[in-house]
Amino acid sequence: MKQPQPQRHPDSPDEYEPDTDDEPELPAQRLGDEFASGVVVAFGRQLKASRTRADITREDFASRMGYSPATIAAFEQGRRIPPGKFIDKSDDVLGACGVLTALKEEVNNARYPAFFRNAAGLEAKARGLHFYATQAVPGLLQTEHYARAVLRMKKPVFSDETVEEHVAARIARQVVFDRTPPPVMTFVIEETVLRRPLGGRQVLRGQLEHMLLIGQKRYVDIQVMPTDREDHAGLDGPFVMIDTERGKRIVYAETQGSDSRLFTDSHRVHELESVYGSLRAQALTPRESLVFVETLLGER
Repeated sequence: MKQPQPQRHPDSPDEYEPDTDDEPELPAQRLGDEFASGVVVAFGRQLKASRTRADITREDFASRMGYSPATIAAFEQGRRIPPGKFIDKSDDVLGACGVLTALKEEVNNARYPAFFRNAAGLEAKARGLHFYATQAVPGLLQTEHYARAVLRMKKPVFSDETVEEHVAARIARQVVFDRTPPPVMTFVIEETVLRRPLGGRQVLRGQLEHMLLIGQKRYVDIQVMPTDREDHAGLDGPFVMIDTERGKRIVYAETQGSDSRLFTDSHRVHELESVYGSLRAQALTPRESLVFVETLLGER
């Protein structure tokens, strides 16, 4: 369906000037689905209404927020997705009494592709996250350079704007590591993933170093599945188990392209729990895995 187009306001001659800010706001009109665009447009209208009620000009508001007037115009017209910190600060500056921050979660979810949005929302509040990865390092562990390399390899080819949009969204998910208390996180990753130099040798080296740092966290276990294992329980492909905030376990599985599925049926979930338990038993232990990653770094 055709995306709703924001209207230009005659009192804002500079609103379509090129943006020069370095903040990771994202172009909303490239999100590719009506839900995301609608959420961002609705937030923008509320942002403008709050600014108008506060009797603050766009230029003054831009100065207080550390943005250009052109960027503020883009936020107000729903052409860009504002960062979470912007939403928090603007609610305070405009005296919106929580009206803007109440929309923060929906605006943040608009960053994600439609097929991943349900899983992303569950992931953000999860008590536990358990990944089995066969093709690339899981998004929660990716560095910005590695994520960009992975997204640039997508077919059909993403535009540069779409690549940066998804990189920002992927990195934003990693705030889960800063939660208090954090979720328990386990990762079983195929050895071939850690040897595949996506983006080049230096990008891979930075990715492996990053994994070593994350692997030191007490609530994170990273395990490597060696290629030479004669027994392997995960031949049906990758998946993620999510322990929800309500204590229920579900499974997210993504296949070729953007096809994905959330499994909530207890029988199917129990089957995949058994698979994951076997994978962890067959893989190197967390301590052995970190030593293995150090060994890979020594080979480069």
